[in-house]
Amino acid sequence: MPFRQKGTLMEIEKMRSISDEELATTEKQAAEQLFRLRFQQSLGNHEDLKRLKMLKLDIARSKTISREREITAERATNPPVGHSAPAKSMRTERKAKRS
Repeated sequence: MPFRQKGTLMEIEKMRSISDEELATTEKQAAEQLFRLRFQQSLGNHEDLKRLKMLKLDIARSKTISREREITAERATNPPVGHSAPAKSMRTERKAKRS
């Protein structure tokens, strides 16, 4: 099993190195192949079950990587605001006015 995991990590790094357009194309092609395999299964051809699983994983990986890129771009344009002090309570000011 460790060999399989190592291969997957290499594949993820390879997918991260391609451009957004190529990633979208890869995802679209995998989705089309998945559709064809599911159609063949509905007709009674139960071969390539392993390929079906791998296509699902490829689609999930490409979606994950594209979402990571969206989040990174979003953070670059809108940096997170640092921790600020909580708003001052109005309750203490009201108590002071009553006294």
